[in-house]
Amino acid sequence: MFEPVQIRLDLSHPQTQTIAVSIQWTPQTQRQIFQLPVWTPGSYTVRDHAQHLHSLQLHANGEELPLRRMAPHQWLCDLPDLSPLTLNYQLEARDLTVRTGLLDPDFASLCLAALAMEIDGCRWSPHHVAVTAPQHWSVHLPLEASAQGWVAADFDALVDSPLHAGPFQAEPFTVEGKNHELLLIGTPPMGWPPSFISDIEKVCSATCRLLGTPPPAGDRYQLVLQLLDQGYGGLEHDHSAVLQFSWAALAKPKGYRQLLQLIGHEYLHQWNVRRLRPVELRPYDYGQAVITEGLWFAEGITSYFDLSLPLLAGCSDRPTLLKDLGEELSSVLMSPGCSIQSLAASAREAWIKLYKATPASRDSQISYYRLGAAVAFCLDVRLRQRGHSMAAILRELWHGPGRQARGYSRDDIKAALARWDADLAADLDQWLDQPEALPLLDCVEALGLRMDPVPLKHPDHGLTLKDAEGAALIQRVRRDSPGQGAGLVVGDELLAINGYRVRRSSDLSVLLEKQESVRVTYSRRSLLKETQLSPGTGVDHWVLDWDPGCTTEQRQLRDRWFEIV
Repeated sequence: MFEPVQIRLDLSHPQTQTIAVSIQWTPQTQRQIFQLPVWTPGSYTVRDHAQHLHSLQLHANGEELPLRRMAPHQWLCDLPDLSPLTLNYQLEARDLTVRTGLLDPDFASLCLAALAMEIDGCRWSPHHVAVTAPQHWSVHLPLEASAQGWVAADFDALVDSPLHAGPFQAEPFTVEGKNHELLLIGTPPMGWPPSFISDIEKVCSATCRLLGTPPPAGDRYQLVLQLLDQGYGGLEHDHSAVLQFSWAALAKPKGYRQLLQLIGHEYLHQWNVRRLRPVELRPYDYGQAVITEGLWFAEGITSYFDLSLPLLAGCSDRPTLLKDLGEELSSVLMSPGCSIQSLAASAREAWIKLYKATPASRDSQISYYRLGAAVAFCLDVRLRQRGHSMAAILRELWHGPGRQARGYSRDDIKAALARWDADLAADLDQWLDQPEALPLLDCVEALGLRMDPVPLKHPDHGLTLKDAEGAALIQRVRRDSPGQGAGLVVGDELLAINGYRVRRSSDLSVLLEKQESVRVTYSRRSLLKETQLSPGTGVDHWVLDWDPGCTTEQRQLRDRWFEIV
């Protein structure tokens, strides 16, 4: 029987944007090591949460004990005996993201992976949580309540539980008989649609149907939505999700639909990511980056299905799904990085690339979210041709590695595919390991659809510019573009085209119109230079549309694909 760890969070001085943390436990050995996680599960990059920590002290019997720092995030203490210990420290909380923490006089939004210490030997002990908050604030945690606060079954459950506190209340709702609550932080200027809660319930229920399990994965769920002037994203947890969304986007039907898709995406993560997890992430190692190619399945499959969840929920229609899917597939076709980085490499390199974009990222990388969704689409089409579906494969993996609480590997996915199409299992290796191996347009055609290129309205130069105090600075030069051929690089300042002054980014397209070749005057490191640029033609984006000449067989396959489940 593990003795519980007591953790107290003091939020009573929000004006300081500092949290006081106190942890009490009884050690089992005289050598104690404790560490602050270096990353937040669900966000695959090292964040070094310890940079915000100060005033760290360890006490036993009223005496302060000496600490030795073993790593930027890790400390050690050799104890004189096994007396109970108290660890105190403070953390700055100034970052309003779903993966870090904010405390200010308005409210608190805290990811506990960014502030809770893992005590060596206590990972699987219950963690009792107490919170001190300003008067008139209510505190919300997706944990079991106790007389003194809340109880987390172990350290994993603790850091998987986001904390929100402030002058707001939760809105209860139910999904398939299970209690849920919605915590809204912020209100759009136009107000919420009357059907908002009902639409959330429908999307959540549709997600349950997708998995073939009427009740949700957990016995409770807390959905937190933070409305900001700008923002988009979410972070999944076993019993909750925290979302950020722009209130300005809600003024249009597309924005509201994207919010429902985001809700569906994070809700689906209850199964795919949280409980159905790549083998390398079971259990989590909070002390270092954990390389896994399974992120393509964790995020790519989820991204594919989140597009269709509003349709499955009865909140959208088929033409709208095609439009949304078309935008996703277009982004893949328009990504030069597809020819450089494989999908498996994109997932393995997430820790150093996806979250740390550079001006060259789009030309050498591809997002495992988007390319993973495109692979899921191709798998779904191929499986539909065999009378099966990608949803059924997801359900099979959920009932296998997911329910059995063991991690899955590529071999598990291939084995599930091979039961329906042995060639498809072999093809998956190519799609994961080789850039540009995906038969995307063939799968589109199989459904009686087509991807049509939409040409650029202006001459193609391959430059992305930024306006800065009357200057046009190059932010990106697309690989193999006219701009790259002219020798222009990121950081150059465009000054003139054929002698005409360039003062803003919009000037460039005007001055290139109907020109076969132009003289470009630019500045690099305060030196004036000239080059010749020959603009060309190019594709602006692709559109997914119905093929009026499709066969009956293609139309029937498309109808089965629209069933989703």
